Amino acid sequence: MPAKEELPSTLKRSPKKAQETWSKTHDSAVESYGEGERAHRTAFSSLKHSFEKVGDHWEPKEDGKKGPSDEHSARRGARARRGGETAEGVDANASKAHLMELAKRLDVPGRSRMTKSELVEALKKANRKSTAKSRS
Repeated sequence: MPAKEELPSTLKRSPKKAQETWSKTHDSAVESYGEGERAHRTAFSSLKHSFEKVGDHWEPKEDGKKGPSDEHSARRGARARRGGETAEGVDANASKAHLMELAKRLDVPGRSRMTKSELVEALKKANRKSTAKSRS
């Protein structure tokens, strides 16, 4: 099934470039691995190198800084397939100032007293809440 037919809702609300990145990677992964979870994981991994999740959609990373969004997405091979916790599209490698700005945009309470890791967790929660709200 072509990726455009199964585009995740967060990507439907995202820039065309994000949609194309996910779709092209997904279609290529389906050819290599077959339809299913692995193709989706591969497509999201590719997306997270250039985009970050903000609320209910994906936006280009700050200042065009490309690369893994968190420790998990930097893994390769068997280590990557073993699973583990991800930052769910939040760019955990971004500066604290950038994370603070996103938290301000998403109106995260208590953000001024949070550490960088607490900001990442709060942004994950705010993104999930925003996505759920958009779906209903």
